[in-house]
Amino acid sequence: MEKQITTFLTFQENNAEEAMNFYIGLFDNSRIIDIRRHGKGGPAKEGSVMMATFELNGKQFICSDSYVKHAWTFSPAISMYVECRTEEELNKLFDKLSEDGIVYMPLENYGFSTKFGWVGDRFGVTWQLNFQ
Repeated sequence: MEKQITTFLTFQENNAEEAMNFYIGLFDNSRIIDIRRHGKGGPAKEGSVMMATFELNGKQFICSDSYVKHAWTFSPAISMYVECRTEEELNKLFDKLSEDGIVYMPLENYGFSTKFGWVGDRFGVTWQLNFQ
């Protein structure tokens, strides 16, 4: 079996499953592949996500709920870059992902594309959204 490089998202507020479901609801060709949960009596909250594998538009991701509270969280320095097929798709994703989040760059023509925006969603994951 060929090894693959996969993006791994570590959530610290026991909201990995909520985030994963939010993301698969936004992108076509998306699904949950597998969820393994923490059991009773372990170090983590029972039922929280030990490790989950999911796809967004056919691209695989892994996520988990960390039971260790780290000094770090997601950073805008690493973000999901999405090439949108239509301006309507770009607007929809920007609106949904920026809801209760942070807008780093509002939707505009910055010279390198027709329309571009950069947001941090309510889970702290950042997204660069582009339409040529």
